[in-house]
Amino acid sequence: MKFGLMFVNSGPFSNPDLLAHLAVTAENCGFESLWTVEHVVIPKGYQTPYPYSKDGKIPGGEDVAIPDPLLPLGFVAALTKKVRLATGVMILPQRHPLYVAKELATLDLLSGGRTILGIGSGWLKEEFDALGLDFHVRGARTDEAIQALRACWCESPSSFHGKHFNFGPLMSFPKPAQKSGVPVHIGGHSPAAAKRAGRLGDGFFPALSDVPKLTELFGLMREAAAKAGRDASRIELSCIGRANVEALKPLAEVGIARVILAPPGFDQEALSRGLEKIGNEVIARA
Repeated sequence: MKFGLMFVNSGPFSNPDLLAHLAVTAENCGFESLWTVEHVVIPKGYQTPYPYSKDGKIPGGEDVAIPDPLLPLGFVAALTKKVRLATGVMILPQRHPLYVAKELATLDLLSGGRTILGIGSGWLKEEFDALGLDFHVRGARTDEAIQALRACWCESPSSFHGKHFNFGPLMSFPKPAQKSGVPVHIGGHSPAAAKRAGRLGDGFFPALSDVPKLTELFGLMREAAAKAGRDASRIELSCIGRANVEALKPLAEVGIARVILAPPGFDQEALSRGLEKIGNEVIARA
């Protein structure tokens, strides 16, 4: 099993010294990947419930620092040699795929093929409103954007003709270092996300650790993959979890390949101590 760290660009990790320490220490302790999050803005007084907390609010409050998800990964790429660089997640329907294709191909090239694009369709309606985007068509925009990205990464010239994105033929260079393009992992724990992962994903990342719920979602994913003529066994499964060997066993039994953990501290001393403990007691034994 592989292990990642999430939230590596947010809150205290917006500080470059702490991010650098986190990245280098995590790589040395055996972590496979680092995952950034995204919100371009957080509208004051938003009413849309945040789906990952009991109170419906983003951890850290409205003024928490959330840097761009890609620039910190470029920073980390220059400091590390093998840890994978992932977004978990980029809110894909808020961006034009031509820009995303260029940015991810560049990061993948600079990092030697270490990039994963984790995407979500978004949950914060007020953020879409601020961007002048229709929240209610975000799912369709997400599906088209994934297909458009792959056209840019794998075709030359590249073309895509859909309802929301329409371009080509055109030249999009550089291409990613990964010959089949940057792998796209679908985030979210809704039925729509599970079905999207089956139809279009290279991976599926529900931000859950509840085994019955994961089993249900993976069933939906496999059904959608079969309908699309895809091999569901090739879709890599990730989830969040705890740094506990016993807690990992039921996750492995449902096919989880990667568990993504929260950072074990928020200063250099606590990070070093916590990451080394996970490396020795969990990663080395998994």
